[in-house]
Amino acid sequence: MGFTVWPLLRFSSRRHGEARVQRAVSAAMRTFVWLMKSLGLLTYEVRGLEKLRARGQFVVANHPTLIDVVFLIGLMPEVDCIVKQALWRNAFLRWPVSWAGYISNASGEGLVAACAAALTAGRSLIVFPEGTRSRPGAPLAFQRGAAQIALAARRSLRPVTITCDPITLFKGNAWYRVPDRKPHWVIAVGDPIAIGQFVEPGEALPLAARHLTQALSQWFDVSIAQQLGKMRPETRPGS
Repeated sequence: MGFTVWPLLRFSSRRHGEARVQRAVSAAMRTFVWLMKSLGLLTYEVRGLEKLRARGQFVVANHPTLIDVVFLIGLMPEVDCIVKQALWRNAFLRWPVSWAGYISNASGEGLVAACAAALTAGRSLIVFPEGTRSRPGAPLAFQRGAAQIALAARRSLRPVTITCDPITLFKGNAWYRVPDRKPHWVIAVGDPIAIGQFVEPGEALPLAARHLTQALSQWFDVSIAQQLGKMRPETRPGS
């Protein structure tokens, strides 16, 4: 695909090249998930999928497993995301991530500005506020990047809560260490969170970002607990 599909899509129409590559990446992600489900390796359900159809959304999600981004990109045909700079040095992945217009995490101080610019231009964006996968049993540790982007772009956040039971592919867990039961993912799309309700008028941006980050972390703590409580009996821990 790196030598055939991506170049063909990129150069067939320079004006719409990034959108075409993003749709192709999304299709590849959906195919991967379909294959894993067809092989009996996992099950999943999506709640509130229709909420992701609008363009220009700022999607924030918790990050319990390695393939969270695979699910989300597969559900959103055209969406930007932040990727590791190392992918630009990968012979097979450098072209699709570049041609799709994805944002490198190596931009440092310019990262927030680049993400805010994408949202201002009407593009959708996925961000994991934790910055890395969470560890089972540990409290969520959100960084301020997502809040800073929302404040810079003046955009509401679209929260997506992801749970997996039994947990697998978490940070520090090798991909080949499979759980005793088939893992089941639940991707629940929430209603928009307006940033104004967490920011005091005239408040300095650094302090506003801190307050928004704390509120976002608390929102996800409650949402994850509720989602685990609603899981089917056969997928609950200890069942």
